Formats: sequence, C-alpha cells, structure tokens
Amino acid sequence: MNASPYEGKSTADWEEITLELVDNHPLDMEHLKQVVLMSWEQILLTKIGPFQIGVDIFPSPQILGNFLHELIPLNLANQEPELWRREQETSDKDLVYIPDDGYSVEIKTSSNKDKIFGNRSFAQKSTAAKKSKSGYYLAVNFEKFQKGASSQSPKPKILKIRFGWIDEEDWHGQTAATGQAASLAPEVYAYKFIELY
Repeated sequence: MNASPYEGKSTADWEEITLELVDNHPLDMEHLKQVVLMSWEQILLTKIGPFQIGVDIFPSPQILGNFLHELIPLNLANQEPELWRREQETSDKDLVYIPDDGYSVEIKTSSNKDKIFGNRSFAQKSTAAKKSKSGYYLAVNFEKFQKGASSQSPKPKILKIRFGWIDEEDWHGQTAATGQAASLAPEVYAYKFIELY
C-alpha cells in the first residue's frame, strides 16, 4: 500500500477507515492480544543463569521494550511459520507477513502509560528510507520496574495494547534541534488505533 488510506479524508472519517483496515488485517486481534500478554509473561519468567527477571534482575524500560520487540514476532512465527517472520532485512517491518508485505507490522513499545514515540528520524522526510514509516502499527504500553524494586515488589504489567495504521506524516519531531523523539497527535491515538487491551 503506497497511498495513505486516509488521504483526502477528514478526521471525522478516520475511525471508520481504521476499523476497516484492522478488520481486513490477517491477524486476529484477540490472538494478537494474547501473544503480547504471553510475551510479557515470558519476559517475567526469564532466567539469565541463576538470576530471574523480576526477582534478581530489574531491566530498564528500554530492555523490556527490546524483549517485547523480539518475542512478539518470534511467538507469532513459531505458531504460524508459513505466515509470519521477524525482521531480517533493514527494509523489513518488525513483524513480516510473508504472503503480502502490505500487512507487515511495525511494533512500538513504551513505558509511558499512554503514548508511543518514534526516534527523531521518524519525523524526517526520507528519500532513501530503510523501511516505510507508514503502515500497520502495534503499540504496547507497559509499566516499568520501580526504582529500588525487589523480589517482593509488584510485577509490572501491560497497560495498553493498540493496533492501527500510522502514516509517516503523523510523526512530529521535537522542535529543539537536539530533540530525539517523534510523537503523535491526540487525534491519531483517538482515531487511527483500536484498543485491544
């Protein structure tokens, strides 16, 4: 899909377009939600040598996000290897739909309770992009381990799982030249995502 499905449409039409896009996607949304939750549980059950995450090791949000980034595609590829695979080339989305790349999915995770962020390059018009910044997105928001967490601390949880479509133009860079993040406007969250959890 090259042209945006939202092109020339008013914001009032976005929600209906999003519902249709999600409905047409080959992933079953209930199944996707379960895979995300299962991947999170796998992280919390992981041991590195004798040390267990959430008992002895309390990874930073960046590391937790990286684990989710790896495990969601791996779990889907493990269940349906003829349909799904993880990213292999720089031009690949994070989760590749083998029969039709137009349904491949970019994964964004964040320890912010509501928002997701792209790096600064997401807001820059690209002439030779490594991969398309427009398309389907899975957004996962999670709790981070509290400072000074111990084995007695409550385990962090998944807060939100959303799925939808974002266009490259939806990403806005920080105004400061040194700003490292790109963000999305409230109407993108409201009308270009559906909430799965």
